[in-house]
Amino acid sequence: MSELNQNSRVVTQGVNRSAARAMFKAVGFTDDDLRKPIIGVANTWIEIGPCNFHLRRLAAKIKEGIRAAGGTPMEFNTVSISDGITMGVEGMKASLISREVIADSIELVTRGNHFDGLVCISGCDKTNPGVMMAMTRVDVPALALYGGSINPGHYQGKSLTVQDTFEAVGAYTAGKISEEEYMGIENNACPGAGACGGQFTANTMSTVMEFIGLSPIGFNSVPATDPEKDKVAFECGRLIMELIKRDLRPSQILSRKAFENAIASVAATGGSTNAVLHLLALAREAGVELHIDDFDAISARTPVIADLKPAGKYMAADMHAAGGIPLVMKRLLDGGYLHGDCPTVTGQTIAEACAPAQETPQQTVIYTVEQPLKEHGGLAILHGNLAEEGGVMKISASNVHQFKGPARVFNCEEDAMAAVTANTIKAGDVVVIRYEGPKGGPGMREMLGVTAAIAGAGLGDQVALLTDGRFSGATRGISVGHIAPEAARGGLIGVLQDGDAIEINVAERRLSVALSDAEVAARKAVWQAPTPRYKTGVMAKYSRSVSSSSEGAITN
Repeated sequence: MSELNQNSRVVTQGVNRSAARAMFKAVGFTDDDLRKPIIGVANTWIEIGPCNFHLRRLAAKIKEGIRAAGGTPMEFNTVSISDGITMGVEGMKASLISREVIADSIELVTRGNHFDGLVCISGCDKTNPGVMMAMTRVDVPALALYGGSINPGHYQGKSLTVQDTFEAVGAYTAGKISEEEYMGIENNACPGAGACGGQFTANTMSTVMEFIGLSPIGFNSVPATDPEKDKVAFECGRLIMELIKRDLRPSQILSRKAFENAIASVAATGGSTNAVLHLLALAREAGVELHIDDFDAISARTPVIADLKPAGKYMAADMHAAGGIPLVMKRLLDGGYLHGDCPTVTGQTIAEACAPAQETPQQTVIYTVEQPLKEHGGLAILHGNLAEEGGVMKISASNVHQFKGPARVFNCEEDAMAAVTANTIKAGDVVVIRYEGPKGGPGMREMLGVTAAIAGAGLGDQVALLTDGRFSGATRGISVGHIAPEAARGGLIGVLQDGDAIEINVAERRLSVALSDAEVAARKAVWQAPTPRYKTGVMAKYSRSVSSSSEGAITN
């Protein structure tokens, strides 16, 4: 194995590295360990929330696999912010910012220790793109394993996800359910470890990780508490040693065609709008040319073939039982919607990796491309005077594709939520939440609390919501997010007033407000950028350095 430790030998070998070896030996490593390839195991474990709670167990199995294949694992940790816990409060501003911190910290530890290879374990929304960004930057042989989805909760004969708790808020405040039912949903929605159960952001990005080639095909969709998860974790440990032998790096995997495959996976599964943000960011790390409008073009030609929440009936665990990501991949490939020659971390191409896919008899989760759930994918990119750089709409989450109404303008999420729970938002309104973008928030909070409360109040198809912030993958309804330029950068959303006539037209891919050029100019002439909410610390640093959401909200 000595020829495979070309990176780490700089740290571990030679007379002058005695101090380094002494420190390694202090924590239990031996001379034999230090002569082997050193594999960093980047763990995003935290004790806060279910998404990453079980990752210590998987890390142990990965390390067993590394040792069995002749390597020396060195585990380290990074941060994670639970979107489900922080949703709707000031702490949610930390979520997107954590993506950059995750990528930065993994990069620093990997570079600082000259690892020969890297295995990343992720669980929730920002850990998935964060680890992929780090793998791309360091460009050593690397792979990622997603911790897996939570199992469905059950209450009154209904399968539950965390989405149901958010919608229960709107239903309860609107008097549609009792306190007993409200608490019953809360107490049963999340039965154990694993990431949120629908095709929300975590499971969307898990799917992306396989389709783009950075995770072994079929590994990510194994649910968190399934005994098979330990087996695939061990195999990841063994596989990283094969990657080092072949010197297969992320730069050899992340091509333009790989990104097109990833976008097709989002479209075909009705995935989260956050995939737009994260794939744009990853493409910039990889030096791959990708534009926000590419998502619209690929989504428009890709059918929806997975009936998954929030728009559909089923959860990620159900999709795994039906045949999983490999079956979705094979159906898209056979239909001509994927580039089958793209390589993956297994050493196989996409076509080779999904060839063994098996469909469970009588399954009703994964459709065929000949008879899809919907003819066109779930994402649309809107432009117009309200979104010159673009806005992202999850059209799979609503059957309403044209909407006109008067603006109800709010300068933060809390004010909008107060209006919804006070029942002052009425059918036909267009709720506008601004100064929640990457720079203005800062941190581009998700608006699931508001959209879920609107849906829970029975107004999901009667009220639209626009924001320069983001939406959760669990959001459903008439919602356009990522509006750019954002209000804090002088975007037109920043000068909207109550009563302005707003139109959403999906067929024309247009988001506009009925204001004359003269009126726009007059309003912009008196507009002033708000005082930054944070003047010091990580939030202030992020606000000063972050790019537009149309470019992935990256900080380099």
